[in-house]
Amino acid sequence: MTVTPIDLFASFIHLQQGGQVRAEQPAFDPERDGWQLMAFHVETDADVHADHWEVHPDADEFVACLTGGIRLHFRPQQPGEEEEEEGIQLVAGTAVIVPRGRWHRMALEAPGDLMSVTLPRGSRLEKRNGA
Repeated sequence: MTVTPIDLFASFIHLQQGGQVRAEQPAFDPERDGWQLMAFHVETDADVHADHWEVHPDADEFVACLTGGIRLHFRPQQPGEEEEEEGIQLVAGTAVIVPRGRWHRMALEAPGDLMSVTLPRGSRLEKRNGA
């Protein structure tokens, strides 16, 4: 077996049952089993799909800001509640764990690099109202 460097920005890393780790072409598959590690270079709100809510019903999501900055927002859990305007600010070297089943979105504060880890199975995106 030849061991070679992996470009994290050009691959998704799949942590499979049984302990195997595979680097594959980036493709978010909501039917895939096993944990997925993703790294992204982001320069605009479109790069973090700021106009969409996202949810991962089968697992928590680890979101890390490696460089730059983002703001993580959570959708209200009860009908009629307002979205928190401030959200959680992540700067270089910080991370947050998004609870399983919690709708969330990101807004870019400064271009940079992000990393996330979650189980993609069952994940969904939903367009924000007014976005």
